[in-house]
Amino acid sequence: MSQNQRRVFSGIQPSGNLHLGNYLGAIRRWVDEQQEKENFICVVDLHATTVYQDPEDLRRQTRELTALLLASGIDPQETTLFVQSHVRAHAEASWLLSCVTPLGWLQRMTQFKDKSQKQESVMTGLLTYPVLQAADILLYDAHEVPVGEDQKQHIELARDIAQRFNSLYGETFVVPEPAIAKHGARIMAFDDPTAKMSKSAASKGHAVGMTDSDDEIRRTLRRAVTDSGREIAFSDDPEKAGVNNLLTVYQTLTRKDRDEAVADFADARGYGDLKNRVAEVVVEAVAPVRERFEHLMTDVAELDRLLRIGAERAREIAEAKVALVKEKMGFIVPEELRPA
Repeated sequence: MSQNQRRVFSGIQPSGNLHLGNYLGAIRRWVDEQQEKENFICVVDLHATTVYQDPEDLRRQTRELTALLLASGIDPQETTLFVQSHVRAHAEASWLLSCVTPLGWLQRMTQFKDKSQKQESVMTGLLTYPVLQAADILLYDAHEVPVGEDQKQHIELARDIAQRFNSLYGETFVVPEPAIAKHGARIMAFDDPTAKMSKSAASKGHAVGMTDSDDEIRRTLRRAVTDSGREIAFSDDPEKAGVNNLLTVYQTLTRKDRDEAVADFADARGYGDLKNRVAEVVVEAVAPVRERFEHLMTDVAELDRLLRIGAERAREIAEAKVALVKEKMGFIVPEELRPA
């Protein structure tokens, strides 16, 4: 890393179906910035297991997510791409940091409160996974963590943990900052534009998957919820949420500003034209990703090789950091494991 480069850590779970919201809200941004910043992208399979995962599905989805990231433009020469469980320092650091994290900090986390109310039996991992998430970030001294607004609380917790550890044991961790995109970071569901697009939602018309066919994409966009009006413009009116969402998708994919995006629909005859034009822009973006993904999935051994290379790079940094943490906390660290 050059002294002028900022280090960025991003994590993404190998569960559910990767969709257009993931691509526009996170992945394309990672691709755009991978030459100007030092990027670490982690397939967070340990996080996925806070709920039961079928073992074969987890293995398959981990490789499929890797292939989709590569197909989207992540360059393993520019970005350190790896699987979380391939670097054991993540789990070890999670335990060490949990020992300096007050229980109250975890109990106030919005996602824990929301999810625990919906489950009869709550697994311990649901409560403690934000500490693992903090470990993921802090092990690499990341300056930035690209997230949506709904994940900002988790980065604030990572900051709190870093500052508490630094206060107890001396300067050890970089205190990370959330990096929230100005637009496009929160793509809403096409069947309910008041709800964020979700990887776990199974209903037809909810999202465009990154492996959907051209015809499936067009069908999803034709079904998109709008309203009874005809005006194609950005608006704060909740009834216009569907039109806002379609325009946001169009604006983000075309990289235009709001006025330019709206101007492109000056000659539109109604929402049918809006949906059709947005659909063609989405097809143009998704089709090449889907084709590269299908090609990459024909060579699983090559995917695994690239993940090994990424894990080796990550391990070198993470293991040195966890050794430093242990030394600061008073553990006897074997000489061969001590940081240089």
